[in-house]
Amino acid sequence: MKKPARNAPRSVANGPGQVRVIGGRWRGSKLPVAGAAGLRPTPDRVRETLFNWLAPVLDGASVLDLFAGSGALGLEALSRGAASAVLVERDPVLAASLLATTQRLQGGQAATVVQADALHWLPAQPRASFDIAFVDPPFGNGLLAPALAGLLPLMRDSAWLHVEGPVDEPVTLPGGWSLHREGRTREVRHALYRHRPVLTAGDGSPAGVDTLRVDPAHPDVPHLERFAQ
Repeated sequence: MKKPARNAPRSVANGPGQVRVIGGRWRGSKLPVAGAAGLRPTPDRVRETLFNWLAPVLDGASVLDLFAGSGALGLEALSRGAASAVLVERDPVLAASLLATTQRLQGGQAATVVQADALHWLPAQPRASFDIAFVDPPFGNGLLAPALAGLLPLMRDSAWLHVEGPVDEPVTLPGGWSLHREGRTREVRHALYRHRPVLTAGDGSPAGVDTLRVDPAHPDVPHLERFAQ
């Protein structure tokens, strides 16, 4: 979801549109899209692709939707089996809309809505708290790098990270993180990364990182693409 820049006009309570949850127990439920400048829902096709990738690891997962906007990603994860989701949104009107949505959904108490600046909120959170995180900051504001720096310590081993941003914005992650899948539109790149701990040799020195491996029986399909554990 592309969100408004920090100096954008304040949201209005009655926005111009809505998106729908596309799978799981809340399938078809409407999520309002507030009338904030630049607020654009992630297309259904991209969400469907992303949650097909994540399907084997959603059940029981602890999820973080940073820069939540309409909450479409975090709520979609809950609809499809995640155990809990924290939705962090700076804009107070968007956050109030998120809270109202979770209160009307049966089982919506599994979502926690936090009205806060993401960069200020992240440092106060306990480490290794989340299995899956969605990161889609406002475009063009230079927030991606500091957001990732604050977020990565909160992710558990074998966690999954979805990043959405402009096609020309680089994503730099430390060792232990590897690209799983990615997709592009003309303006947006969305990519899913997986964390795998750095292995150690007998003397305690790094022995390499478990990254994408090729199965000889399927040379064109990366091993992690099949979510092997």
